[in-house]
Amino acid sequence: MNLYTKLREREADGRPIRIGLIGAGKFGSMYLAQVLKTPGVHLVAIADLSPSRAMQNLQRVGWNERQYAAGSIAEALKHGTTFVTDDWQTLTTHPEITIIAECTGNPIAAVEHCLSAFANGKHVINVTVEADALCGSMLAEKARSADVIYSLAYGDQPALACDLVDWARAAGFPVVAAGRGHKWLPKFRESTPETVWEHWGVTADQARIGGMNPKMFNAFLDGTKPAIESAAIANATGLGVPEDGLSFPPGSVEDIPTLMRPREEGGALERKGIVEVISSLRLDGTPVPYDIRKGVWVSFEGDTDYIRRCFKEYQVVTDPSGRYMSSYKKWHLIGLELGISVASIGLRREATGAPICFNGDVVATAKRNLAAGEILDGEGGYTVFGRLMPAARSLARGHLPLGLAHSLKLVRAIAKDEPLTWSDVIIDQASSAYQLRKEMERRLANTA
Repeated sequence: MNLYTKLREREADGRPIRIGLIGAGKFGSMYLAQVLKTPGVHLVAIADLSPSRAMQNLQRVGWNERQYAAGSIAEALKHGTTFVTDDWQTLTTHPEITIIAECTGNPIAAVEHCLSAFANGKHVINVTVEADALCGSMLAEKARSADVIYSLAYGDQPALACDLVDWARAAGFPVVAAGRGHKWLPKFRESTPETVWEHWGVTADQARIGGMNPKMFNAFLDGTKPAIESAAIANATGLGVPEDGLSFPPGSVEDIPTLMRPREEGGALERKGIVEVISSLRLDGTPVPYDIRKGVWVSFEGDTDYIRRCFKEYQVVTDPSGRYMSSYKKWHLIGLELGISVASIGLRREATGAPICFNGDVVATAKRNLAAGEILDGEGGYTVFGRLMPAARSLARGHLPLGLAHSLKLVRAIAKDEPLTWSDVIIDQASSAYQLRKEMERRLANTA
């Protein structure tokens, strides 16, 4: 890839890639642990709602106070240090910052941050994949109109899965399916921030020491994040989504070629050319050995006798027919890998995954029986979870996208497992996120 070589050249030339980070939580902190060790990159400024918390996280990951002591962006640029502020617009409007890493995890805020960055000629790495699932194709279009790059974040599973899909297609293989792994049992659908750690596999103390947000991690556990990330993969690769949502078949790494083939051939897929998630637990709760829980995979096809003979000659793992094979990355390192996106955009103007269509939507669905007047608390909370659905069906039925299901009041009772609709809630129509989503829906309706 030569990214490291090119970064060293930028360092030697005194022309670092200048970036701004919005949100210094868990993902942002993981990147902060790496960026000082990356040549040719200058983290000019950090914006966080709590600058004191951001500074605590900087200390926790190994920064010394001199490195983030700048009193302004101008001072940070002069001395090669970092400015910490609570004003994100300072970052999106400053002419010397070229890339914004949006790491808030708040989809409504993230859309506003992205649009401001585009308007000021800045590339965006959108770590807040909830915003991408909500209106990613419109974010990508707005970026193109501004002649900047909009990108998924390398280190998160969607970008890594997109990388595998791109590899398979560039090598000439028909892609059968792609996706991520997950620790899944049907009962996890009802998990709340109070129960997440007992299911996740860490103690409450370990989570606290690690700065792990229970609501965010519960969004992974209850199936919401897998739905969001599967939508992002589908929309960035053109793959479809299952008609009935994700099925989470259990399997090991070596089971992938057999599992990820069509049902009529003995697999778990509804059809070829879709996303899916593989569970690391069998339905009885026992763990699958050598699982893909923390990784990503692509399943592809040897579509000629010659290619299938090559599979056999090189003794790769295939399904029993010898037709299907897979490639995978067993681990993803989240923010520790974000520098790949920074380098790819800053050196090549190339995204590490970006939406090309709107095939998958994530719909807010009642986690329990909800009463009229209740307030929705978004992904990972007590009221709703996200269900992956074909976007055409979601739009036709007027379902409420999960990315907007924050602090909304219900106007009617909703039964457990029932998808919500726009008419079920009172919503702020003035937000940039709402308006961009509705603009996307109008365009899709006109195209159809």
